[in-house]
Amino acid sequence: MILEGILAVFTIKTLLLIFGGTVLGILFGSIPGITVTMGVALFLPITFSMSPVEGLSLLMGLYIGGTSGGLISAILLNIPGTPASVCTCFDGSPMAKQGQAGKALGIGIVFSFLGGIFSLLVLYFISPLVAEVALNFASFEYFSIGIFSLTLVSTMSGKSLVKGLFSALLGFAFTFIGMAPITAFPRFTFGIKELNGGISLLPALIGLFAVAQLFEESEQGVGEKVKPVEYAIKGFGFSMKEFLSQKVNFLRSAVIGTGIGILPGLGGAICSVVSYGIAKNQSKTPELFGKGSIEGLVASETSNNASTGGALVPLMTLGIPGDNTTAILLAGFMIHGITPGPLLFENNGVLVYAIFTALLVSNIFMLVSEFGGMRLFVKILAVPKHILLPIVLTLCVIGSYGLNNRMFDVWTMLFFGILGFAMKKFDVPATPLLLGFILGPIIETELRRGLMRSQGSFLPFFTEPISGVILTLTILIVVFSVYKTIRRKKSNQH
Repeated sequence: MILEGILAVFTIKTLLLIFGGTVLGILFGSIPGITVTMGVALFLPITFSMSPVEGLSLLMGLYIGGTSGGLISAILLNIPGTPASVCTCFDGSPMAKQGQAGKALGIGIVFSFLGGIFSLLVLYFISPLVAEVALNFASFEYFSIGIFSLTLVSTMSGKSLVKGLFSALLGFAFTFIGMAPITAFPRFTFGIKELNGGISLLPALIGLFAVAQLFEESEQGVGEKVKPVEYAIKGFGFSMKEFLSQKVNFLRSAVIGTGIGILPGLGGAICSVVSYGIAKNQSKTPELFGKGSIEGLVASETSNNASTGGALVPLMTLGIPGDNTTAILLAGFMIHGITPGPLLFENNGVLVYAIFTALLVSNIFMLVSEFGGMRLFVKILAVPKHILLPIVLTLCVIGSYGLNNRMFDVWTMLFFGILGFAMKKFDVPATPLLLGFILGPIIETELRRGLMRSQGSFLPFFTEPISGVILTLTILIVVFSVYKTIRRKKSNQH
């Protein structure tokens, strides 16, 4: 099974797709405002005609490349390409201004690679164990996990518990449009025949994450053209002595990045901030942080990329995405008819190990591409927004229309784009909406099946041991979030 998975990736076509995805991901990550989340959403329709191995390998390349790509603009422009590369600006940009741009880029790229490899090893060894435990789950447990993941992401996305839960419930409400699960009774179609099959996931996803972002970037205007700092990289850009001096910092940051990445809803930005703070606290020279400290740069980039493998652990074993991008990767699995969770390891073992292999290859391609193609990436950073944004919008329209060859999907994309833009204005997180949209049918189906098994009684959802524990945790999360919100309001008043 493992060998079959490895061989499935080592074909010329799949390797080219991974390489292309990684390079494009680096571009999406390095251009401020054009995020990796947008990149993965944009390329989802393209994977529709591919095999699951090819399509998901392309998406993994985009994910890995995009997560690392943010360091380029963070160091050379002092503008984070992704939210997770904010802390990279603190020390990467001062190093560049001191004439050490090559060293900063070299350190960032190498430790991004090592952080990614560390988290991949954790994913490889932990995921099968988690999946084996989860194989004992039935309808009660799947319903509870769905509610738990929806609640967890809602309470951890953004500052407001109410806004997070509202977003999740809104996404859940959209799933009521179309045929009901099990009974196939049409609901809320309003006589529109295109709604009989429900709202298509891809146009909604592209609108919510790509088009909404384009609207926001357009509103901000073209802005001043920022010239990247000059750089030159010799070898890896740093000495072996400097590399070995960071071994403790690297291991600590990799563990933090992977560990926080496993917790749904937190993402690379939190990993980066926590690792940076701990590295500064543990450093013998904390006064150098923010002025060009190698330790700060290593902590930020290691934990940032270590979060990638961590975020895939709950996605692949329980079907719970760890961050925004893995929420879209969840949609990538589902458009190929594959539901992530414990059965993924049992029914699609070859695909699982193909994904692990694709992640390894993506990290290697990321390392090679960022060192070899740095001049290209820097030139693309200089492309004006008024040229770049229309190109991206055109790709959004083509991707939405190409799904079913109908304009209705383009209007769906536009509707969710406007909705996503409005949500940004009111600081309502979009990830809970997407998760509610994806998990809604699963939660409803498992609820109906559970009620059929229990002859209409809700009691087994609470009395079955695993299901009961999960629902209890869900209630505790809500109570804790309410308590935290009340405390925050009281402290603000004082």
